[in-house]
Formats: sequence, C-alpha cells, structure tokens
Amino acid sequence: MIGSSYPLLDIFLTMIEFFFFFIWIWIVIMVFMDIFRSHDLSGGVKFLWVLLVIVIPFLGVFIYLIARGGSMHERAAVQAQAQQKQFDDYVRQQAGAASPAEELTKLTDLKAKGAITDDEYNKAKAKLLG
Repeated sequence: MIGSSYPLLDIFLTMIEFFFFFIWIWIVIMVFMDIFRSHDLSGGVKFLWVLLVIVIPFLGVFIYLIARGGSMHERAAVQAQAQQKQFDDYVRQQAGAASPAEELTKLTDLKAKGAITDDEYNKAKAKLLG
C-alpha cells in the first residue's frame, strides 16, 4: 500500500523540496535576465558574471544579488516602460489615430454639410478638446 510505504510527512517534505527547487530556478533565471538586460555592463563583465553563476551557482547568485540586486527592480521597470512605449506606438500606428486638428476639421465639414447639428458639433468639440 502506498500510504504505508510513503508517509504523509514524506509527501509534504517532497512538496517543500520541489517548491524550493523551482524558486531557486526562478531566481537563477531572473539573475541571468538581469545580467543580459544591464546596459551598464560590458560584454566581458557579463561573461564573468555568467561564468561565476554557472561554475559556483549558489555563491555566484548570492554575490550577484548582494552586489547588483538593489537595482534589479529599476532595470526591470525601465524595460517594462520601454516595452509599453513600443506597444503604445505600435497601436497608434496601426489605429491611424488622427490628431485633434484633423478631428476638428472633420467635425467642421460635417457641420457645414448639415450632417450634424450645432449642438452635436459643440458636444463633439468639447469631448475632443476636453
């Protein structure tokens, strides 16, 4: 019977070991991402950090976190902002968003053609400018 050959406490301890293993893998991945994300490090310094983390994993990661861990969040935030800006620019480009001046010109043309009333024109203009 599996319950008698592998007690509940052993199952719990195995789960904790897997948890810590995956947390360790995540930390190592984040350190590697930060090493290659850093624009202030030269290629040689990046190579030395990677070599240190690969050759002496625990000590290398802990040294990196002590030496450069404080600014990891800042580099991640800068990269996230850059990605958001690129995405916003792409969306604007694909949507072909018109400038407010172009929108006002369109509204004026619609009003001149009688397609919209003065009240609709004023509401749309206020919405566009507000």
